[in-house]
Amino acid sequence: METLAWKVRIAVLWIFLAVMMSASVGLVLLEPGAIEEIMTGEMEGTEISEGLLLMSSLLWLLPLIMAFLSVSLRDKANRWTNVGVGIFFTVFNIGHLLGHLTEGELPSPLVLTHLAMVIAPALIFWHGLRWPKPSG
Repeated sequence: METLAWKVRIAVLWIFLAVMMSASVGLVLLEPGAIEEIMTGEMEGTEISEGLLLMSSLLWLLPLIMAFLSVSLRDKANRWTNVGVGIFFTVFNIGHLLGHLTEGELPSPLVLTHLAMVIAPALIFWHGLRWPKPSG
């Protein structure tokens, strides 16, 4: 039963990450002038292209896929999948946060969501490393 509880914890963290990603996008859209900027075909100086939208969709979908896999994969595969994808999202989100902070363009409410988007996959990575040994 302990393994099931472990899997559920990790799945909840993946769902939390997906919700924080959604909250971050929602907060960006509430910033003054954001809609007008998007209507020009750019956002934060980046052209909104089909490739960017596809990559964003995949990054948004991956935590939800991982939530499902976290409760359905066998223990060994589960552990290493969560460790690998967890570290990817941790590093990616640290880079994303640092990029915004160095440019000085991240409002305070978004700092909180971006920090949560670093902490959640870091906890997933940590839980994956501490995966319980099979009893028996």
